[in-house]
Amino acid sequence: MKNIQLNDTHVELGAKMVPFAGYNMPLQYEGVSAEHIHVREQVGVFDVSHMGEFFVSGPGSLNFLQQVTSNDVSKLTDGKVQYSCLPNLDGGIVDDLLVYCIAENNYLLVVNASNMQKDWDWLMKFKGDDVVMENKSDDYSLFAVQGPSAVKALQSLTEINLTDMVYYTFEIGLFANVEEVIVSATGYTGAGGFEIYVKNKDAQKVWDAIMESGAEANIKPIGLGARDTLRTEMGFCLYGNDIDDTTSPIEAGLGWITKFTKDFTNSSNLKVQKEEGVRQRLVGFVMQDRGIARQAYVINDADGNTIGRVTSGTQSPLTKKSIGMGYVAKSHSKADSEIFVEIRGKQVKAVVQRPPFL
Repeated sequence: MKNIQLNDTHVELGAKMVPFAGYNMPLQYEGVSAEHIHVREQVGVFDVSHMGEFFVSGPGSLNFLQQVTSNDVSKLTDGKVQYSCLPNLDGGIVDDLLVYCIAENNYLLVVNASNMQKDWDWLMKFKGDDVVMENKSDDYSLFAVQGPSAVKALQSLTEINLTDMVYYTFEIGLFANVEEVIVSATGYTGAGGFEIYVKNKDAQKVWDAIMESGAEANIKPIGLGARDTLRTEMGFCLYGNDIDDTTSPIEAGLGWITKFTKDFTNSSNLKVQKEEGVRQRLVGFVMQDRGIARQAYVINDADGNTIGRVTSGTQSPLTKKSIGMGYVAKSHSKADSEIFVEIRGKQVKAVVQRPPFL
């Protein structure tokens, strides 16, 4: 089990540390619900330094990324970010990721910690001699400052105009008197904010500066527990729950990042899925009766026939409603369809609803 760079800092802050994706990570500080609401209403900072960073360069970079990712990398220009996935050869997903265009033939891939080695091995199968890949995951820390007061919390630390930074763009510059920090208008909460990539040697300095500059905005450290409930409220997919090696991007509602204007890994089969339709779809739902849906719970129709399974579920700290996501037969995937989640032997009614659940 690895420790992130600021492990001791989180322990001192009272974090409950838990194993996650091979790292000791802060799950919560004062409680998931309180932290969740704080991010929605004010601002919080997550240490998500377990994420992986692969740098890709060389004259063949664009063609390489076009082949291995589902989205159209040619649409990226310097300073733009793209959400994408790595399709496998069997119709599933190796991982979902962010692609950063630093400059022509110079990219950063941000991948899930749990898939880091798998992703690296997969990408190396397709890499040509005209592509250079560097795994810098152990060199970087990543802080996600999320919430409506994120600009207020951070602007004093940088000359980068955070107010005017467009969603899914980034700049590299001076931040907290540290050079070459990547400041990205991205996040996994739907609450707005920024992600800050910094070398490990400067991580403590930058974390302390964020906490100090954000004090007036009432910034608080936030754990992975609230990160999960926040992303579930938005209907954002979590690899290993809502998408994996067996689920296709079309089934998962990720057709918008699956561009058939180019050829990519398994694109011909995925195109058939898009044109002919799929048997199951990932949907959001809200429980109508008492009960919280959990991952792997069975989903039935009104007659008790199994039509799917839950992939994510929680009680929304904001709305106090039980919400979830899951794969169901296409016939039950339309909004307002009634489905039934099997909870401890009981059929608990839910209604399909398109996220976000706010």
